[in-house]
Amino acid sequence: MTNHIEPAGATGQARITLRTASELAEALPYLLGFRPDDSVVLVALHQGRFGGRVRLGIPERAEDWPSVAQQMAGCLIGECERRDGRPDSVVAFLCQDASATSDTAPAQRVVDRLRPLAQLLRTACGGLDVPVTEALCLSDGRYWSYCCPRPDCCPPEGNVIVTGGTSVMAATAAYAGIHVRGPVQEVRARLAPLETALVPEQTRALDAAAMDLVPRILAGVSREDVEAETLDLARRVMRRLSDAPREDADLEADLRDDELVAHDEAASLILGLQDRVTRDRAAEWMEGAEAACALRLWRALARRCVGPYKEHAAAPLTLAGWIAWSLGDTVEADQALEMALTVDPRYTFAQLLNAARADGIDVEPVRRSLRGRRADREAEPEAERSAGEDGAGGSAPVITTPPGGTVDPAMSRAARTLEAALRRRGERRQRAGTRPPRAGARAPRRPSGSRRVGRRRSRDDG
Repeated sequence: MTNHIEPAGATGQARITLRTASELAEALPYLLGFRPDDSVVLVALHQGRFGGRVRLGIPERAEDWPSVAQQMAGCLIGECERRDGRPDSVVAFLCQDASATSDTAPAQRVVDRLRPLAQLLRTACGGLDVPVTEALCLSDGRYWSYCCPRPDCCPPEGNVIVTGGTSVMAATAAYAGIHVRGPVQEVRARLAPLETALVPEQTRALDAAAMDLVPRILAGVSREDVEAETLDLARRVMRRLSDAPREDADLEADLRDDELVAHDEAASLILGLQDRVTRDRAAEWMEGAEAACALRLWRALARRCVGPYKEHAAAPLTLAGWIAWSLGDTVEADQALEMALTVDPRYTFAQLLNAARADGIDVEPVRRSLRGRRADREAEPEAERSAGEDGAGGSAPVITTPPGGTVDPAMSRAARTLEAALRRRGERRQRAGTRPPRAGARAPRRPSGSRRVGRRRSRDDG
């Protein structure tokens, strides 16, 4: 078994050596930040250190496995070559409990069922001249190796995955402050649209808010007035959330937050956040206790984007992803941004945040930009503030090119900061060539799904 040395924690100061398949199986949740379920995970190795990684749900139809294996191998190795150079090898994990399958077969049948997928992954990576040095199946708390033929090492009944926090890996992760979340489905469920009896009432509230907003705009109500009303309402709701008793369990906390946000309040906030300037002002609530309350509000609003208003969730989902990233929760950040790009693949702010996460951009320059914007606005007179926010006064807006090559003349300041950071990273790589691998890098997400027909896009989108 090849030794793999992995730094623990953001600083990479504490390091452990993984020598066995058992230690690799135990390390997977710490590498991802959550416990994968019903997933295929590929992890690249660079000179014995973990590098980029990709994860995808296991397709139900075996007919889809060959194309999925080719896509995952190409995505992982291609992105690694772009960032860190060609990896030396790959480790594959196939994670599925027996209860997740369509039958009642024990874990051993899960291993046999997924064996062709493991072979396809090995062939796909080998076709790109990168060998798969280990392929493990994780099911019902046990693991099996598809690469080890020795029954004394890898018996037919599998080996137990060490749990309970008593291993060296668990102790090192605890020392480094690494927190392992539950299955990714639990993270996404906190951001997904409601599927309860409240959906019709929330839809009616959104219809009523839209019918109220359009005549007001036609009557001459300014964008700045709508922005001020939206942000004032958001602050009041955040104070209400902050004053409520704390719930430890996520489900109970979300149910309590849903009860504290009225349907008409959620509708007004969802529509108000479709304006990019209002959204950027809301993105300034990114630190400390203010950020924690804001994240709860953005989750609640994402859950209220129901029925024909599901595409409107791009704004609160992107805000939730940004705040989670700012608070250090990269798991929720990645899931929220992926969900935002699923409902609206052209949402520029989500595109840039997602690219920044994939490219390992430091979050601090974006925070610094938003802090500066907030300080400048608080220092300038009210009259100048309105002109500056609207773009009617001062210099012409900066025109930038987001990923995909589309020029967006209305790109916000936060988005411009991300775009500039990504451009500088690319220029540094061109000058330096390949660089040593960086642990914790991941391949960019490529969410699937078509854009829903809904609200009309405008210059203020993204």
